Amino acid sequence: MTQTTSHNLLKGKKGLIFGALDERSIAWRVALACDREGASFTLTNAPIALRFGALDKLAEETGSQVVPCDVTDYKQVQDLIDTAVDKHGKLDFILHAVGMSPNIRKGNDYTRLNYKLLQHTLEISAISLHKVLQACVEKDALNNGASVIALSYIGAQRVFSKYADMNDAKALLESIARNFGSRLGGKGIRVNSVSQGPTKTSAGSGIRGFDAMYDFAEKLSPLGNPTADECADYCVTLFSDLTRKVTMQNLFHDGGFSTNGISEQLIFDLAELSASKEE
Repeated sequence: MTQTTSHNLLKGKKGLIFGALDERSIAWRVALACDREGASFTLTNAPIALRFGALDKLAEETGSQVVPCDVTDYKQVQDLIDTAVDKHGKLDFILHAVGMSPNIRKGNDYTRLNYKLLQHTLEISAISLHKVLQACVEKDALNNGASVIALSYIGAQRVFSKYADMNDAKALLESIARNFGSRLGGKGIRVNSVSQGPTKTSAGSGIRGFDAMYDFAEKLSPLGNPTADECADYCVTLFSDLTRKVTMQNLFHDGGFSTNGISEQLIFDLAELSASKEE
C-alpha cells in the first residue's frame, strides 16, 4: 500500500517520468508518490506502450501531461525534453524506468541471442538513458541540484540465466549513470541507479522463471522483497533535497538480498528437499 501522508518532500519540484504502464508498474507508483509529495511532472512511454496501458488515467489523477516518445529515436527524445521544459521550466528530477528485451520475449537463450534483437535491448534499456541525459545537457534542461534515477536490477552484477541479455543491459545502464554523474556533479546534479529487488509488475512477471526468482529472493532477503510502493518512496528520498551528496551510486533496494549469503529459511528448505529425495 502506498503512503497516504505527505511530507512535502518534493514541493515545487518539476520532473519527467519514463515507463509507467499500468497500476502495477514501479514508474506508476513513483508518479503517485511524487504527486503525493507535491511534485508536478510529465509522463512518457513508447507509443505502442501507451496503446496497451492506461496512462491517461494516471495523468488525470496526478494532473500530468502525457507525451509519447520512442527512446530509440534521438529526435523524439530531444522533442520530449523540449516539451517537458516548455511545460515546467527546467527539470528537478527524472525517473528512467525503461527496459525491454525482444530476445527474452522470444525465449532466446543467452548462448543463442539474435544480435539485432540484442542491439534493440541495449538501445531501449540502457543507451536510452544516455540519450535522455545528453539531450538534457544540450538543452540545459536540468536545474542545479537535480536528481536522475535509473531503475536497475542485480543482474548487472550477478548472472540470472533467465534474465539473458538484460543482465548486460543493466550493467551498461549503471555505467552510463556513473559516467554522467561524474560529469554533471559540478552543477550539483545527481545521477544514480536503484537496483530494485524482484517486484510483481507486468514487465517482471513476463520473464520466464520469474516466480522462482521472486521466491528465492524472498527467502534470502532478511527484510523480504520490496514492493513497487516501497521503491517509489525510496525514489522520492533520492529526488528530494535530503540526498544532495548521493551520486554515481548503484543503490540496492532489495531487502538485503544483495549482501546476504544464505538465510535460515533457505537452509531449512534445502534440508527438506534433500530429505525428501532420500526417502
